[in-house]
Amino acid sequence: MLEICPTIAAGKPKVEVHPLGIGGKEDPVRFVFDAPTGEALNASLVHLGNRFRLLINEVVAVKVPKMPKLPVARAVWECKPDFKTACQSWILAGGAHHTGYSYAVTSEMLEDFATIAGIETVHINADTRIAQLKQDLRNNEVYYHLENGFRA
Repeated sequence: MLEICPTIAAGKPKVEVHPLGIGGKEDPVRFVFDAPTGEALNASLVHLGNRFRLLINEVVAVKVPKMPKLPVARAVWECKPDFKTACQSWILAGGAHHTGYSYAVTSEMLEDFATIAGIETVHINADTRIAQLKQDLRNNEVYYHLENGFRA
């Protein structure tokens, strides 16, 4: 029997098959549901050539508007600190369009993981200010360049 996590189960998922329309593949089976409201986060791991960077954006999931022709799991959220600042921060930090979204994982958990793994972290939250973020990104660039020391 297929196990479904409680968050998905609360959204009353349906299993549906919809045409893929690309790649000549079989039509995929999809869970279709609206995500619940509440505090969540969106995260993305990107490779910068000399290191990895984990972007974390705290968000608040809101009620999903009716979208009957979108056959996927659906979540709509408001970014912290606000849409414009969060989007600008995400782009400046090199955020990818593939992300992980969670109600259960916290920013602190991801920051702890990043510290253990030696991964740079950029945290976009209610306190984010663009000028400070730009300076932090510049400082991080120097730190990660010098982290391994000088080689002769």
